[in-house]
Amino acid sequence: MNLSFFDQFMAPCFLGIPLTLLALLFPTLLLPTPSTRWIPNRLTTLQSWLILTITKQLMIPLNKKGHKWALILTSLLMMLLLTNLLGLLPYTFTPTTQLSMNMALAFPLWLATLLIGIRNQPSMSLGHLLPEGTPTPLIPALVMIETVSLLIRPLALGVRLTANLTAGHLLIQLISTATIILLPTLPSVSALTSIILLLLTVLEIAVAMIQAYVFVLLLSLYLQENI
Repeated sequence: MNLSFFDQFMAPCFLGIPLTLLALLFPTLLLPTPSTRWIPNRLTTLQSWLILTITKQLMIPLNKKGHKWALILTSLLMMLLLTNLLGLLPYTFTPTTQLSMNMALAFPLWLATLLIGIRNQPSMSLGHLLPEGTPTPLIPALVMIETVSLLIRPLALGVRLTANLTAGHLLIQLISTATIILLPTLPSVSALTSIILLLLTVLEIAVAMIQAYVFVLLLSLYLQENI
């Protein structure tokens, strides 16, 4: 049976039942559970410090009204971060390589920020569609352009995350396949490609963390525009 390089992105199924939800819930099992002791262990303390630091970093662009979203944004970042990193392990499935999955995260959250702006400050939210001082003949064209750029935001969020993770996984699989094939005939070249594979893996770990942060940071910036 010949397998395609894109088979790694197929959602796993067991007895016809998709296991995507299980793949999303599994990373939460790796988080240490806070205990009821007065003095927690080092791992729980490190986790609490990391979550607090991430939350403070995400709340910097937001005013006091946006702090209500702290739990949602921090939980989303932790979920994306754990899912992206666990997807780099062999024989695992990365749900965030699916465009449908990323769009299911991006579109409702973007729509929520938009509806908050329309409800709380409709004039300012609609004012983003037309920059101040625009010449009268350019008003229809600029309104159309700004409307398209506003509606394309969730698509850009989902496609950015999907494309970066998919490209990294494909490169890792291509280089690892070349390393195995070249090992019997050209061991020196195979060793060189293995070094490249190691460096690419480190780069992909950084990309997995950065893309999760960028996804949530852009959502926080969209929220800031509407509160």
